[in-house]
Amino acid sequence: MTGPVEYLVIAFPDGNVSDDIAPELAKLVGNQTIRILDVVFLASDLAGAVTIIEFDELDELAGFAEVDAEVGGLISPDDIGFVGAKLDPGSAAAILLVENLWAASLASVLDRRGDFLLEGARIPGDLIDAAVAGLADAS
Repeated sequence: MTGPVEYLVIAFPDGNVSDDIAPELAKLVGNQTIRILDVVFLASDLAGAVTIIEFDELDELAGFAEVDAEVGGLISPDDIGFVGAKLDPGSAAAILLVENLWAASLASVLDRRGDFLLEGARIPGDLIDAAVAGLADAS
């Protein structure tokens, strides 16, 4: 049974894709919080032309070679085009397809019962921060 899968798009507004996040991803994979199913890096030049970057093409991405991932064609050309169209000129992004292993056992129980997760959404951090701050201010 596969746990819930989601895509993440990480923006690098200055266009400098860095492997600074690689150790954290490796930790999440290592402690079986997530499984990385695919990853694609994109860069937009100053004219807005988007190119795909392989992690072994740039020294700045060498740390990603240490992340245990099953990189392999699940992110489609349409997905890449959708994200690429939203990139500002001179910026870059990483598209990750991750399985949330932390929720796999819950998904298995739901499946056995014939139940299913109807919907899920990621709430932006700034909205949660504001709501929590509002609760603190109200008390």
